[in-house]
Amino acid sequence: MGYRRVVIKLSGQAIAGPAAFGFDSEQLTHLAHEVIAVHSAGVEVAVVVGGGNVFRGNQSADWGIDRVEADNIGMLGTIINAVLLRGRISALGRADVRLMTAVPINNIAEPYIRLRALRHLEKRSIVLLAGGNGQPFTTTDYPAVQRAVELQADALLVAKNGTDGIYDADPNDVNSAQRFERLTYHQVIEKGLGVMDQSAFILARDHRLPLHVFDIECHGAAASIMRGDQVGTIVE
Repeated sequence: MGYRRVVIKLSGQAIAGPAAFGFDSEQLTHLAHEVIAVHSAGVEVAVVVGGGNVFRGNQSADWGIDRVEADNIGMLGTIINAVLLRGRISALGRADVRLMTAVPINNIAEPYIRLRALRHLEKRSIVLLAGGNGQPFTTTDYPAVQRAVELQADALLVAKNGTDGIYDADPNDVNSAQRFERLTYHQVIEKGLGVMDQSAFILARDHRLPLHVFDIECHGAAASIMRGDQVGTIVE
């Protein structure tokens, strides 16, 4: 592929592992190894971390709180996950790891400043990005695309759990579902395929940001994409 810089989108569920919520130590180690492998391939890498394993904003009614407060809790969840990931990457690798947040929390992380993040990447630091974009009513999809565009990334790696790409039907329900190896933005819209939030997808399309949709559970998948191997589905 010849990518110089990529952003990896990790969901909170990826950190939870087989469980819907919480944390899984072995899974955290696996994710750290996957990030380190991409960095070791000579690629500058930033990681946008989700927080769905801690709290989801769409649960606001269940807890009797308004949606803005629920989303604030979710953003704090992404920071918890990012601190965990920073600790595990630092323990397993030699690369400098920087944690930046859209929500100021100066005792734990640096505030996200675009030019500073670019400088860290240029100096070969792994940059973890938490707190979404600091605003409610968005999932991690939109900040992931937004940060990839802001940081001039060559591609966004959309890590999925339990699915190895984009299919023409739900493979869990349809045995004959076929996986696409390559799609255009227009084809995704035309076929009504749910790659990510519509607003995030449109932002990626408008900025011609390639999206690699792959299974993060597959060992070495992200590094294989860096080598130019056909892994998952690419939308470009």
